Amino acid sequence: MLRPTKHSHPDRTVINVALLLLIRLKDRRVDEYSALRKYAKKTVTGGDVLFLPALNFLYLMGLIDYHPKTDAVEYVGPNETV
Repeated sequence: MLRPTKHSHPDRTVINVALLLLIRLKDRRVDEYSALRKYAKKTVTGGDVLFLPALNFLYLMGLIDYHPKTDAVEYVGPNETV
């Protein structure tokens, strides 16, 4: 869910998981898909379910790029995408 309601836990939302992934990617610049998934699962309860929507959200915002040959996700920043 993107829009939290009064009944949703603030740490178990797509936006929170996206923020955690973005912070990790800013530090490392490039990270493997499986390592990011483990990180989300370890950090947030239900992170394995929220991982893919959070990754999709970051991709749609133009902040990350996926490289299928290396199965890695790269942080590209807010202004570097075309």
